Amino acid sequence: MTGELVHAEREGLDAARAEGGAAGALPRYWPLLLVGAAVVPGTLLFLVGRWGDAPAVEAWRTVCLAVTVQALPFLLLGTALSGAINAFVPERVFRRMLPRRPLLAVPVAGVAGVVLPGCECASVPVANSLIGRGVTPAAAFAFLLSAPAINPVVLTATAIAFPGNPAMVLARLLASLATAVAMGWLWLRFGRSEWLRPAVRHTGHQVGHSRWDEFRVGFQHDFLHAGGFLVLGAMAAATFNVGVPRSVLATFTGTPWLAVLFLAALAVLLAVCSEADAFLAASLTGFPPVARLAFMVVGPMVDLKLIALQAGTFGRAFAVRFSAATLVVAVACSALIGGALL
Repeated sequence: MTGELVHAEREGLDAARAEGGAAGALPRYWPLLLVGAAVVPGTLLFLVGRWGDAPAVEAWRTVCLAVTVQALPFLLLGTALSGAINAFVPERVFRRMLPRRPLLAVPVAGVAGVVLPGCECASVPVANSLIGRGVTPAAAFAFLLSAPAINPVVLTATAIAFPGNPAMVLARLLASLATAVAMGWLWLRFGRSEWLRPAVRHTGHQVGHSRWDEFRVGFQHDFLHAGGFLVLGAMAAATFNVGVPRSVLATFTGTPWLAVLFLAALAVLLAVCSEADAFLAASLTGFPPVARLAFMVVGPMVDLKLIALQAGTFGRAFAVRFSAATLVVAVACSALIGGALL
């Protein structure tokens, strides 16, 4: 029995050695594989490089990079402000600033949007931080919509883009503020808590922890979380910007109501930063003033990158419903106020 076991073990060792030798041996067609490994990657890189030099691809890269770079400083500002609010501002400050009744807190928060000189990318993390600090979501959403639309930087840019036309600046201020307040009140009436899933994060200062460490952690979380969705939104905006022929724009300039709807949809898809959209609106000289107003009111409140940021911060169920409702209200307010003032 012992001899049989020893013989079996030897056979097993011999088989293992044979397998090891086979595994260590070079493949039969190894020269061909080596040439392929050297040539194929280089060929693919060459073809991709040639394709990447096409004018359409270059335009796509330019638009995508421009949207991202344009919005990035304001996203940085917003996430830094969000981290500072989270770490350094006591919760009692918000209770003193905003009325206790949510119905009154909404317009106060909407007017408070004038203090943040940033675009929509900055307002999303700040609104998320406000909700985490106990501010009613309706007031936080009113601030989210008004901050990128009625701050002094945006209004000054609008005045420069439309020289000698103060009515356009006033119309943008009133239409944007009316939209923000209306959406806050609509959330009070129809909003549901199950639609809103704010990002999981620490809120407020914890005793025994460093406030600077809390600021750093909150800033890092918000910036990295929102930055990815900003890039996705910029890629979508660049795809539309390059894919739609400019001749299509001329089709909608003849009918006023169709021009309003078209420029509102264009604002959503182009995702231009609120500090720059007035100059683009001013260049659309073939469209009526009300349509250009709708472009400037809708853009800071509903665009591709903002929808992506909202979905990543508050959840997809919220982003879909809130963005659709905001688009309708913004177009209505632009048409009513623009029709009266312009």
